Amino acid sequence: MKPRHVVMLSTADWKDRYWTNKQHTAARLGARGFRVLYVESVGIRRPGLNALDVGRMAARLRSGLAPIEEVAENVWVLSPLTIPLGHRYALVGEFNRWQLQSRIQRWLGRQGGARPLLWTYHPYMMPLVDALDPEALVYHSVDDLGAIPGVDHDAYDRAEAQLLARADHVFVTSRALYDRCVPISGERTRYFGNVADVEHFAQAREPGPLPPDLAAIPSPRMIYVGALSDFKIDFGLIGRVAAARPDWHLVFIGDEREGQHSEEIAALKLRPNVHFLGWRAYAELPAYLRGCEIALLPQLINDYTRSMFPMKFFEYLAAGTSVVATPLPALSEFAGLHRIAGGADAIVAEIQVALDAGRQPLPLDHPSLRANTWDARLDAMLAVIGAQAGVGTGAAG
Repeated sequence: MKPRHVVMLSTADWKDRYWTNKQHTAARLGARGFRVLYVESVGIRRPGLNALDVGRMAARLRSGLAPIEEVAENVWVLSPLTIPLGHRYALVGEFNRWQLQSRIQRWLGRQGGARPLLWTYHPYMMPLVDALDPEALVYHSVDDLGAIPGVDHDAYDRAEAQLLARADHVFVTSRALYDRCVPISGERTRYFGNVADVEHFAQAREPGPLPPDLAAIPSPRMIYVGALSDFKIDFGLIGRVAAARPDWHLVFIGDEREGQHSEEIAALKLRPNVHFLGWRAYAELPAYLRGCEIALLPQLINDYTRSMFPMKFFEYLAAGTSVVATPLPALSEFAGLHRIAGGADAIVAEIQVALDAGRQPLPLDHPSLRANTWDARLDAMLAVIGAQAGVGTGAAG
């Protein structure tokens, strides 16, 4: 059979420091022989006339002039040429849509004019559906994007409702997202939670040296890995935990989201037992997890996080660390695999219990780890798609 083609509409750029569902799924489809056109973010937040947004728009203009290039095995990246103010002026927005459609169609033409599998992570793409006549339309909902600060929630809901009514398959990563989507998409909706590269993070279980910056920090160490977003993480809670137990050391691997200037993070940096080590490459993360007794998910509970299934959950479990989290709805079905607490005193108590129990890694053959790898989830999603569109788990299958 000829290779299948996938046009993937992402909300993240390929080179983003923090890889999420979009890049991992694209890379694994490419490794299986699918030819993937990864379309970088068109922007879901209406830009403002400030230095940060003007800089972003200028950068997108520059990148949008770059040719489509192959960045990984069978994965090509298209950076949309987005003229600023398309959110405000219909004519500009129409031009942006036209040039994106034209570039996608030219790429498909060079690939033999195939009808693609259209796989989207956002709803601002409905004009492309009729133009591309996809073999199947997949909506992969991994966050309630409309709840992100700065996004027009009502406009997002309207656009998503149109997509849900049209999509052949809707995949969601949390029960809250399932409840949000299923009234419109019905039986076309499937729940597939977030997953992990278990083999990669399991390296943390093996003996090995610690990174020097981590080794210099006394034990016991509690770690958080990921972007330090102030609408996702309860930094006030972290401050209260750090104050309650000055003999514990809290380690953060990651940096603040662009444009964020958190006073709470600034205050935490003054504490001798809180350590912000900055971003570290994906390949280095197991070594940092190896040297920490507890992995934290100190998330705020708000409209965004109620729909969020943190990718870090199974990464932490694969690394063999004990996990202590605030009560995230998406993780309630895995209550037996981690410790849950809702306030500083409760978090301190749960961490102490976990420290007293010592490191007790979840077996790597545990069903929850075996079923929640990238390949296992991709197998399941492609099996659903294949039931309708004749797409196998491999492009030649």
